[in-house]
Amino acid sequence: MRILVLTINYWPEPTGIGAVLTRRCEYLASLGHEVTVCTGMPYYPEWQVSPDYTGKLFLREEHKGVTILRSWIWVPKKVTSAKRVLFEASFLASSLLRALGSRKPELLLVVSPPLGLALSARILSRWFRAPYVFDVEDLQPDAAADLGMLPRPVLPVLYRLEAMAYRRAVLITTGTEGMRHRIIDKGIPGERIAVVPPPADSNCFRVGGAQQGEAFRRKHGLEGKFVVAHSGNMGVKQGLDLVLNVAMRMQERKEIAFLLAGDGTMRSHLESRAGALRLDNLRFLPVQGQAEFLQMLAAIDLALIVQQPSVSDIAFPSKTVTLLAAARPVVASVNANSEVARVVARSNGGVVTQPGEARALAENIVQLFGDPVKRSRLGECGRRFALEHWDEDLILPRFESHLLKSVGEPEPAALAGDSAAA
Repeated sequence: MRILVLTINYWPEPTGIGAVLTRRCEYLASLGHEVTVCTGMPYYPEWQVSPDYTGKLFLREEHKGVTILRSWIWVPKKVTSAKRVLFEASFLASSLLRALGSRKPELLLVVSPPLGLALSARILSRWFRAPYVFDVEDLQPDAAADLGMLPRPVLPVLYRLEAMAYRRAVLITTGTEGMRHRIIDKGIPGERIAVVPPPADSNCFRVGGAQQGEAFRRKHGLEGKFVVAHSGNMGVKQGLDLVLNVAMRMQERKEIAFLLAGDGTMRSHLESRAGALRLDNLRFLPVQGQAEFLQMLAAIDLALIVQQPSVSDIAFPSKTVTLLAAARPVVASVNANSEVARVVARSNGGVVTQPGEARALAENIVQLFGDPVKRSRLGECGRRFALEHWDEDLILPRFESHLLKSVGEPEPAALAGDSAAA
C-alpha cells in the first residue's frame, strides 16, 4: 500500500510525537508498504532547526526504507501564541506544496497537532481521491482552552476545524481510551475511533539497575546521590516550576539531586529562575542521544511525570511508556482524572499526587527515598504492565491492521489468526 504521511515531527527528532511516528513508519516500510513522509525541518524539542537543515527550502531523504520530503518552516526564537500560529501556518503552506507534487497515495495518514493539517487532509484527499486517517496525538483545541493559550474568540474556529477533520476521516486514531472518549463526547461514533498506544522502545525493557547507570553518574557528578529526574519536553503543559519549588523545599537534603533533562519553550525561564533561587541541588541537561539516554534511565532512582492541574485527557506523554518500560518507579503530579494517573494506578508502577502541590510531591519523594523495597516493586510492576500493553511486537501490527481495514484491505495473517483463536 502507498501511504503518504503528513506530520510536523519526524526523525531525527528524539522525543515526543516524532519518535513514536518514526517507529510506526519504519515498521510499515519494513513490511513492504511504500511510505512517504511530508514533514518539516527537524526543530523539536529545542525549537531550533538543526544545523544540518538550516537554509533549505526543500529536501528529500531516505531513511530505513521511508522517503522523507522535507519543507521549510519558520521557527520563532521565542514562542508566543501568535508566533506559534505563524510557525504552524508556515509548515501548512510549505508541506502542502510538497505533498501536491508527490506520487498519488492509496491512503493519507495525517498527524495532529497541528490541527491545521485537517485542511491539508481535505485538500489532498480530494486532489488524490484517497481517504485519510486522522491521528490525534494531542487534542489541540481542548489544550488551548484548558491552558488559556489562545484568545477565546479563536476557539470556535478551531473546534469547527476539528469537527470537519473528524467528519471527513475514514478513521480516527488516538493514543488512549481517555482521549477516545473525549472525541466521542464531541459527537463522533465510537466505532470510527481506534486506540493506538505509543509503542515502547524495546531497548527500554533492557535497562538495568544502578550499576548500568554508574558511568552517567560519574560524568555528571551524581555519585552517591538519590537522583529524581524529569526528562523530555519542557513546555507549558508540564508546569515544571513545580519541580523548582520542590527542589527549593529540599535544599537541606544534600543526598537528593534533581535533574531536568530535555528542552522546550520553558527551559530558558526555568534555568533563569533556578539560577535566581540558587538551587545547587538541581541541574539541567540537554536532550540526550540514544545511548546516553538509556544510561540516564538506569541512573534515575525516581522518575517524575508533571502536568498542569488543568491537563487531563488532552494529551498522553509518551515518557509514561518509556519510564514504565525501563522499570523506573514514577511519581506523577497530575490531574487524578488524567490518563497518566489511570495508567500509573493500573500498573502499580508509581504513585499519583496532587498536581501543582510542592509539599505533596516532596513528601512522596522523601517517602520513596526511604523505601528501596517499594521502589523496586513499583519498577517491576511498571515494566510488567508495559510488556503487556505497549510491546511494539503487539502495538505495531495492530496499527498496520487499522490502516489496512480503513481502505478495505484484509488484516495481517498473524492478527487474523489471533482473532480466530479468540
